[in-house]
Order: sequence, then structure tokens, then C-alpha cells
Amino acid sequence: MTSTATPARRRLAREPLAAVGFDPAAATAVVDPHPALHALRAQTPVAWSPTLGGWILTRYDDVRTVLMDYRRFSSDRMRPFFGHLDPARRATVAHLERYVTPWAVFNDPPVHTRVRTILNRTFIPRVEGMTPRIRAIVADLLAGLEGRADFDVIANFAYPLPAAVIMTMMGTPLADIASMRIWSDALAEFIGSGLLAPDKYARADAATAAMADYFAAMIAERRRAPRDDLLSDLMQPGDDGTRIADDELVATAILMLFAGHETTTNLVTNGLSELLRHPAQLALLRADAGLAPSTVEEVLRYQGPTAAMTRIVREDLELGGVPLRAGDRVYAMINAANRDPARFPDPDRFDIRRNPQGILTFGAGIHLCVGAPLARLEAQIALPALLARCPGLRALEPERDWHVSVVLRGLRRFRVATR
Repeated sequence: MTSTATPARRRLAREPLAAVGFDPAAATAVVDPHPALHALRAQTPVAWSPTLGGWILTRYDDVRTVLMDYRRFSSDRMRPFFGHLDPARRATVAHLERYVTPWAVFNDPPVHTRVRTILNRTFIPRVEGMTPRIRAIVADLLAGLEGRADFDVIANFAYPLPAAVIMTMMGTPLADIASMRIWSDALAEFIGSGLLAPDKYARADAATAAMADYFAAMIAERRRAPRDDLLSDLMQPGDDGTRIADDELVATAILMLFAGHETTTNLVTNGLSELLRHPAQLALLRADAGLAPSTVEEVLRYQGPTAAMTRIVREDLELGGVPLRAGDRVYAMINAANRDPARFPDPDRFDIRRNPQGILTFGAGIHLCVGAPLARLEAQIALPALLARCPGLRALEPERDWHVSVVLRGLRRFRVATR
């Protein structure tokens, strides 16, 4: 619908946000954003945020509508971002623009369709055979914890697991895992938040340049001698002759490395954190490892690794009775949608037997995350195995240290004792 709203009406639609005082960088919102998000949903479910310079959506139906409707809500948020920079500033993020803009998640059809078709053809079949390898990596990591009185869940388990899995799939040497984390952490600050230090752009651009050089060298090597790995698969034309261009190939390799571990690291860490915060649920999973799939689904709903997804409004329209202009930025608050009582009864109760249906953590529609089955599989294997190996596991720090991020939801560190 084309909006005919007056300027006064637009101002009124943007004013109520101040009444509920939602600031995504506020200490209370970082620790637990849900009280503020519940208030927004009840009072102003489509709310203008001066802090973010966009609309915050908190109702399940509105969030799902935005994720599903790529014709009216564009995923292409990188081109507008880079396009609005002055030439001098834009030159300092040239590598980010070159190698992040082509990501399938930041493109609409037809570009998205072409790249996603190739990802579906190459990535999904390899996931199906990864279970034995994932179990072996988990076993190796747990063996490395033997005899330790305490450890950091992220550094010693939740990061190296998915990083090793995706690097194995891609054919990347595991000896480079430390470099991958440094590069990915810098990139995560750029992708995940507009609220961090200004130098994040320089660090993210340098990290992207390093990853681009790294994968360009690997791609050149695969052209000379293809291997049985995902990177070699991506270089092969499809049945219709479809190929990924060279820059797209490097960009896709960076995306797979980044997305292949960032989400799963946070999923495993958030899952363990919530289980330790809810002893009765922890006891249920310890007693029955068969609850692992429903446990992972409830973690994805209750404290999922995706806090929000961003879209750009393509045309003047109304959403929830509120006029939006073409070019407006929209923050679809995934963590709010997944706790909407209109969709999930008693949403603030963590219940691993809930087995929720329709959670939006991995997106919806054409942008449903291609790596979702792999992330689920890794978490379903990792959480029961970690609990079985460490029966006395307990958190050492009662206050969780969360990253400040609009888009990602994860802990900076999580130290636990084994006995």
C-alpha cells in the first residue's frame, strides 16, 4: 500500500519509542533486552529508533512478514551503506565493499537466486555426511579438557567446534584456526552492530583484505588441482552452466567461514548458559539425550544467536498501521518475535520439551539460512556430549558478559568449572 500519511502523522508514529526508553546499547538491554522489547510490542510494535536510525519491529507476524516479503523489503543493505559514505571514507572500506556486498544474505533476486542455487547444490549435500566428523571433533575437544578444573566454553569448545567443522568442509588447514577467529571477530563487529568503536571499520576492512588474500590463494591452488572439498565444489559450473564470478567466489568463501562458525558458537554457548541457569531443564537433558533436538529448538527461540535482521523498505507502505517510507531501514527483532506471546504461550519460560514450531532465528523465505541444518546438528551433538563428560559443570561468573550488538546475540566469554 502506498502511504498518504501527513508529516505530522509520521512524527507521531516515531515519538512513542522515547516513552518506553529502549536503547539497545544500554546495560540493562544488553543483559536482558526482553523487558524493553515486551513493552515495545505492547505499546508501539512498529517503533522509530533515533539511536538506530530505523524502525524496530517486535511482533511475530510483522517480523515474519518482513522476512518473507523480499519484493517490498530488500536485503541489500550494504550498497546503500557504502553509497552514502563520502569518497575518502569509502576508500578506507574498499575491501569490505568489494567482498561483503556480494554475500547472498545481502542480495535480492536475481543475484541471490543465482548464488543461493549454487550454495544449495554444493553445501547441503556435504552437511548430510558430516555427523561422524562432528562427533570426532567434539570428542577431541572434550579430551583436551580432561583433568581441567575450569575452562572458557567459547575459547575451548564452542568456537573451535564449528570453526573446525566448516574449515574441514571447505578444505582449509586447521592450523589456521587462530587467524580465522581474529579475522572473523573483526568482521563480526562490522556486521553485527552500529554501536561499537569507530575503528571497527578499519579493523574489519583489514580482516576482510586478509581473508580475501587467503582464499584467493586457495582458489588458485584448487584451479590447478581440485580437491574433494566445498571450495572446489563451488568452482564447478552447475548443470545449467551457472558459475560464481571470481570476486563472488572469494566473498562466498568468506561468508561461509564467518557464518559457518559465528552463529553456532553463540548457539552452543547460549544453550549451555541457559541450561546452567535452569537446573531442572539441565537435569531433563542429562537424563534423556534424546531431548537434544527439542533443547536446541528452545535455545534458538529463547536465547537464539540472531537478535535481529535488517531490511530496507523498497516502496512507501504501511506496516501495523504505521507509514514507512521507501529507503527506511527496518530492524526485524528476531529475539522479540520468538518471545511473542501471540505465537508462543508463556514465552519467557525456558522449556526444552516445548519443541517450538515456526521460530525465526534462521530467517524465513528465500533467505532462510542455508547453514541452519549444520548449526542444529552441531549443537545437538555438542551439548549432550559436553554435559556427559562434565557432570559437575557450573558457571563461574554469575553475571553473563554479552557482546553489545544489534544483530548478533552472544557472550564475550563464559568460564565454567568442571567440578
